[in-house]
Amino acid sequence: MSDILDLDLVDLADAIAEGSITSEAATDAALTALDTVGRRLNAVVRLSPERARQQARDADRRRASGAKLAPLAGVPLAHKDLFFRAGALSEAGSKILSGHLAAETAAVLERLDEAGALDIGALHLAEFALSPTGFNGHLGHARNPWSLDHCPGGSSSGSAAVVAARLVPAALGSDTGGSIRHPAAMCGITGLKPTHGLVPLHGTVPLAPSLDCVGPLARSARDVARMMTVIAGSDPRDGATAGAPYRDFETGLARDLRGLTIAVPRAYYREVGDAQVLAAIETSLDAFRDAGASIIETPVPDMAVVNAMFHVLMTVEAATYHRRWLSERPQDYADQVRSRIEPGLLYPATRYAEALMLRGTIAREWLATTMSNADLVHVPVLRHTVPSIAETTTGDPSDVANAIGRVTHCTRGLSYLGLPVIAVPCGFAADLPVAFQLVGRPFTEPTLLRAAHAFQTRTEWHARKPGLVSVTAPAFS
Repeated sequence: MSDILDLDLVDLADAIAEGSITSEAATDAALTALDTVGRRLNAVVRLSPERARQQARDADRRRASGAKLAPLAGVPLAHKDLFFRAGALSEAGSKILSGHLAAETAAVLERLDEAGALDIGALHLAEFALSPTGFNGHLGHARNPWSLDHCPGGSSSGSAAVVAARLVPAALGSDTGGSIRHPAAMCGITGLKPTHGLVPLHGTVPLAPSLDCVGPLARSARDVARMMTVIAGSDPRDGATAGAPYRDFETGLARDLRGLTIAVPRAYYREVGDAQVLAAIETSLDAFRDAGASIIETPVPDMAVVNAMFHVLMTVEAATYHRRWLSERPQDYADQVRSRIEPGLLYPATRYAEALMLRGTIAREWLATTMSNADLVHVPVLRHTVPSIAETTTGDPSDVANAIGRVTHCTRGLSYLGLPVIAVPCGFAADLPVAFQLVGRPFTEPTLLRAAHAFQTRTEWHARKPGLVSVTAPAFS
């Protein structure tokens, strides 16, 4: 006997397709888990039980009739409350958009609908997707299923928490400076920030459109590949996706890594950190060697310039979107969020134009330096142990700022470069998850996923389940 909720995304989809379990049973289990454990983690904003159960019954009827099933038919999912669904609330974790009913459906949700997945609820996020820790001054802080006193990561906090706690098998998040990778790392799951422009942003509340990416959080690279096959590709409503190729991301996933070279930069990414975290990151390289990859060391260009350019783009674009509300309703923002947006009102247009114009040149320099003669780059997500909620919200403001800054040290620059990055769990430090990032060249997600899958077939960190929270769900034989 096995718990339905222990099944990962691909196994659950297969079980529903085979008829060994029903979509209705899986959906009931997920709804119960979200409404109990999910609430305890403060990871759930709202659920749609009636709609979900009706869709589950419809999926079961289609399977029983012998109809051809889509790749995620009958699988219950829930997503960050950043994606519009026509006629439904979409509040982006904010007071500003409280009560907002969407007039259209996000492109990624449309694609998941077409793939047969069920959208059963909206999940916690940082206000307007602007916190790397999961802080939300309106909804309260989401909780890490490994330790309720620690950050789950942000801004896709609820998505990571419910996937890690085994409440749903996968969820969508968004990543502007690390908002998929931070929560994936802190909660011990797998998360992919795709190449900018690979997944459409239409119908997604923006933070900084030239940096924003939508991607999946799931338990394994295999599950992420299934999700990416569904959501990636061009969309005429999003010009940034014009050159996005369609791929079956599961094809070739199981190939070994012979002939693959992975670069390991020591400067910047590994210079300072907690010894236990850095040791786990270093040990993870052994699995890649065992899979046939070659490991080389490479230098790093001036990351201060990269990070400065990121800050200009992110704050100016965020301030542009929020300008009217900042003027008319400043009191409706949490102080921590407003203080991060307002600097964007002060940059001159020439500074913003410079950040855009230099982006390609800086990205090429980073690739030529850090990824020189290599296929992928291996760096930490966080160099320090997962911070507590207290140290990122209370005390001296400079100490809080430093704690938050440590979270984004290894992630924000990669967003400015527009590169694809996958976060993969690789151990524990102080009983909390540790993860590395694999970075690829534009549109090399298949290589990232293949490398992550090779690592996960040789390790079991991604299969670890938090013992802090549990839910009784139906079993199947």
